[in-house]
Amino acid sequence: MTPAVTVTAEVMGTVASITLIAAVRRDGDVGDAVAACIERLRDDERVFSTYRDDSDVSRLRDGLLALDDADPRVAEVAARCRELRARSGGRFDADWRGWFDPTGYVKGWSVDAAATAFDGVLAAGAIEAVGVNVGGDMRLRTAGGSDHVWRVGVAHPTRAGALLATVEVIDAAVATSGTAERGAHLIDPRTGTALTGPVSATVIASDLATADAWATIAAVAGIDDLDVVGSAPVASGIVWQHGRTRRFAGGVEVSAFHDALAG
Repeated sequence: MTPAVTVTAEVMGTVASITLIAAVRRDGDVGDAVAACIERLRDDERVFSTYRDDSDVSRLRDGLLALDDADPRVAEVAARCRELRARSGGRFDADWRGWFDPTGYVKGWSVDAAATAFDGVLAAGAIEAVGVNVGGDMRLRTAGGSDHVWRVGVAHPTRAGALLATVEVIDAAVATSGTAERGAHLIDPRTGTALTGPVSATVIASDLATADAWATIAAVAGIDDLDVVGSAPVASGIVWQHGRTRRFAGGVEVSAFHDALAG
């Protein structure tokens, strides 16, 4: 079994887990990379958290800060969110409440940036692979020349302990959005109403910002409204709702079936 070590830290209202595969050393450059990764996540939280009154996003919401005076990262994320709103036909909208809330995008974007802290140690062979998992959404990286494969289980939305699928990736991101873990927290921004009934959407993409956002879009769209996903810049995905599963890859649906045991 490939040796691994996992470091955890509380960030963004959840737990970040950093898993290092075949680390030849766990201090020095590797330790510095872990610290830099966590620091970037926490600094992005400082800027974007909607739960902190002193964050740039909260101060924008409260009229205490102008966009031009905010951290430059805010304008970057806002531009990406506007692009997603247009591309998704409004199924993703960071401004639907009347103020800017990039929650459905910024976590993945932040993890992507934080994971670059491992560029040097991956290139130097100090680690074979690294996975950064924040709240169940993962950016998984493998060094060139390594045969390490990440195997990720996708939890079944209604059967505790069961898997809907297992996906394998080498260097990619995996994100899941749905109601299984947090209940009816997903909002259709076009109507302002919460999604009812169990739904799950898992998306694999080259970066977590894309995977995270499009998993949310697919979950909001629902099992019968996935045409919008066909043009998404994602590798593949799995959507489950009402006992039905649809899988797609490269914009093409590859399978669809009904789960007779769903409930």
